[in-house]
Amino acid sequence: MPPYRRILIICHANTSRSVIAEALLTRMLEERALSQHLTVESGGIAAYARDGALVSMDARLVLRDVGIAQAPKAASTDLKRNRHLIEQADLILAMTHEQVRMLRDDFPEAAGKEVHTLKEFAGLSGDIADPAGKGEDVFRHCREEIQLCLDRAIERLV
Repeated sequence: MPPYRRILIICHANTSRSVIAEALLTRMLEERALSQHLTVESGGIAAYARDGALVSMDARLVLRDVGIAQAPKAASTDLKRNRHLIEQADLILAMTHEQVRMLRDDFPEAAGKEVHTLKEFAGLSGDIADPAGKGEDVFRHCREEIQLCLDRAIERLV
């Protein structure tokens, strides 16, 4: 049985980085026949995060490049409106240290939760920079950086 049952991946708006990480990790769990034991969700924590914002086209394209298709109406989740996802999570992974701070400061539901940046959880340092508005090459690099972290962290997760 995996050490975690519910993983929540967060970023500012839930339209790029956390969506990419959720899709990649979900595929990794499916490949290991673990998706029935572990759920992965994502959400945005910034003031401008909104339920229903469309996933970035660049995020869709770089996921498609690795064989992951997003539903045409794939949309973001605003964790300010869906705090139950924080309450239910066993592990919360953020893209930046700032997001960890925001989560701790603005979401009392995160008290006592295991929270890390994705890079920290993978044994690395630093943040995963926001690729928004920077073009497909930057998004591709972001996807590769997230994949590297997940590859390094998968044994801790399962």
